[in-house]
Amino acid sequence: MHEKIREGFDVFLHDGEKSFGAVRRVRKDAIVVYVENSGDFEIPLNAVKDAEAEKVILDSARLDAKLLDAISRAHTGEDPRIP
Repeated sequence: MHEKIREGFDVFLHDGEKSFGAVRRVRKDAIVVYVENSGDFEIPLNAVKDAEAEKVILDSARLDAKLLDAISRAHTGEDPRIP
């Protein structure tokens, strides 16, 4: 699957939701993702559900608690009136 993923792809938990970050690096067995407001996280490729159309969809059941917490706070500093 990693051959389909490129730096700069947006990262999501569910297709159709707002992106919480972007791929920084692609490694043989993991991707490094910048999560807004939290920094970089290394995510194993077995946590990737799908990758296409410049999007990476992750399987939340395979993510650790620290990353899930960071994802939940990714957009906290944004003005909710701006779409």
